[in-house]
Amino acid sequence: MPPGKQAAETEAAAPMAAGARLEAMRRRVRLSRLAVWTLIAAGPVALAVAVASTPTTVEAAAPATSSSVRTVAPAADPGGYAQVFVSAWLRSSTDDATSAQARLAHSLAPDVELPDPATGAQRAPQSVTAVRSAQRGGGAWWVTVAAQYTDGPVRYFTVPVAAGGAGSSFTVTGAPGVMAGPAQARAATSPYGVSVPDGDLTSALGEFFAAYLTGTGEVSRYLAPGVTLPAVSPAPYTTVSVQQISAIEQAAAAEQVPADGTTVHVLAQVDARDTGGRWPLAYELTLRARSGRWEVAALDTGESGTAQEGGTR
Repeated sequence: MPPGKQAAETEAAAPMAAGARLEAMRRRVRLSRLAVWTLIAAGPVALAVAVASTPTTVEAAAPATSSSVRTVAPAADPGGYAQVFVSAWLRSSTDDATSAQARLAHSLAPDVELPDPATGAQRAPQSVTAVRSAQRGGGAWWVTVAAQYTDGPVRYFTVPVAAGGAGSSFTVTGAPGVMAGPAQARAATSPYGVSVPDGDLTSALGEFFAAYLTGTGEVSRYLAPGVTLPAVSPAPYTTVSVQQISAIEQAAAAEQVPADGTTVHVLAQVDARDTGGRWPLAYELTLRARSGRWEVAALDTGESGTAQEGGTR
């Protein structure tokens, strides 16, 4: 048979086959409907038997396509890198470019010139601390570093730093610049506006701090049920005295301990003494009334805005 004729017959056979399949499907649908009506006419028992014996085909739904989530890692802060550089730079000199500090400064900032201090000048700071980092874009940063000297003054430096990749590499791109220190911020009004007189609450805190800071007695005696708070160990002080207590809630200043479950938040000013002198300390605590006494329910540690509490005793 010629190829052209064979192709024509194949093309003609395709729609005929499709039509035949469609007609077969229609016949099955009609037969199924007829069978169902026949079973209904025969009674509910026959219909139930037929349904039970009919295999059920369950088509699994295609799993939903999970959208791709891109997690962008935060840019690494080069504050520590700049801090190490300034510390080494201030302790180095062009007269001794082979010293350990000079080599370290050059390794962190290859293009930055070393200082040239006068002979006998006191140039080494007591401490160097990164206080602020500001990202400029394109991997460039400004880092503010504070250097404190033994005679008291604090000098602030700005350091330009370039970060490479995902913050896995840094380099100081220019010499430090001396700048004025940051301005003093205005503190918010303290929420502890209620003055607490001497009484049950001050006595409870005095005993608690004696156990917590000097090891006198057991801390657990002064804790609310379910609270775990270990004493500072080794005990850093020999004596502790509560100087002043302020509270947020008025209930803390009541002459008698209020009803069980009453909770107050207080700020305690404490004087602690050791062989080295007197140390003024401050603590924020939560106290709860129970059985006619105040118990410590939490000691604010400043970590993630939560208090040190919980755990079964």
